[in-house]
Amino acid sequence: MLIVHKYGGTSVGDLDRIENVANRVAKAKRDGNDLVVVVSAMSGETNKLIEYANHFSSTPAKREMDMLLSSGERVTAALLSIALQEMGVDAIGMTGRQAGIKTDDNHTYARIASIDTTAMQRELEKGRVIIVAGFQGTNQFGQVTTLGRGGSDLSAVAIAGALDADACEIYSDVDGVYTTDPRIEPKARKMDFVSYDEMLELASLGAKVLQSRSVELAKKLNVKIVAKSSFSEAEGTVIAKESGEMEEVLVSGIALDKNQARVTLRQVVDRPGIAAEIFSKLAVEQINVDMIIQNASTDGTTNLGFTIPESELERAREVIVSFGQDFGSVDYDENICKVSIVGVGMKSHSGVAAKAFSVMAENNINIEMISTSEIKVSMIIDQKYGELAVRTLHDVYELDR
Repeated sequence: MLIVHKYGGTSVGDLDRIENVANRVAKAKRDGNDLVVVVSAMSGETNKLIEYANHFSSTPAKREMDMLLSSGERVTAALLSIALQEMGVDAIGMTGRQAGIKTDDNHTYARIASIDTTAMQRELEKGRVIIVAGFQGTNQFGQVTTLGRGGSDLSAVAIAGALDADACEIYSDVDGVYTTDPRIEPKARKMDFVSYDEMLELASLGAKVLQSRSVELAKKLNVKIVAKSSFSEAEGTVIAKESGEMEEVLVSGIALDKNQARVTLRQVVDRPGIAAEIFSKLAVEQINVDMIIQNASTDGTTNLGFTIPESELERAREVIVSFGQDFGSVDYDENICKVSIVGVGMKSHSGVAAKAFSVMAENNINIEMISTSEIKVSMIIDQKYGELAVRTLHDVYELDR
């Protein structure tokens, strides 16, 4: 079997942990598998490099930041390769460029355009374990680029797809995908299987196990992902195509996202194109808008509300100010959160949303905004009720069973 492993920053956080990863990789190789291992920078390393850059500039050039930040993963790749060689495992470290990863020209948030697997195939034929520095590639001009947050997951999935690997195992400090955050609900249960669509929703709604871009790519390339822990031998969670069995499960998981803020524009001039102008400017600033509510027009004005990540609120304020007199007043609310129920079974079962709304009412939790899709219902509520809502919904859908 050809398997791609990916180890996150906590898994390679120090030399002892790198040695632990080396032992795990060596065992997988001895079991007869061909292996490509993608690694992140050691935990804390990327933040340290950012601090170094900020010592000289508060706005360092993105090209130079890519040069700087990509070094963390190369360090890990070299160290793991050295550790494996000392264990008698024939291993070779590769940068993103050496692994054939080509990207577009967007520094610090590049997208993978293609992967030339020639070099990796050649090393695999020699029986070597390949250690690839994740999170990076090169653009058409040969310049180093990085893939943004969760970029090493993205590297691993893309390589697995390009090599037609049997599986892509993503190792972190958690042993799989849970029905909700176990720190909030101790009765949370680890799931054996999650569909791509469910995992996409859970990842975008605040679940931290996998980054949504990597799940999206896995679905596109039909790469089976297994989320596992590098600190245990637990089986983990398989993320793959949905099946008939998955559809029998009404709700699979509950997600809570506290990184939410709501912007309400009051007395907006109700003219054609005003909403397009507002949201186009937010998009140019790469501010992600989630839920949108517009009230019916009265007296030539309307109220427009939308949610964004709280971390992007200051940039959103700057955009809103630029509109001048196009609306009367603006309210900003940072004391909200988004709680969501997710499950492919919702497509074929009625009454799922009604049950959620009823149990929220029974617990005196006011729902301020609602967004739905075939497999998701998201609700904006007061942040102080977020964890209560998660526990209540987890209980009413019997997710601990």
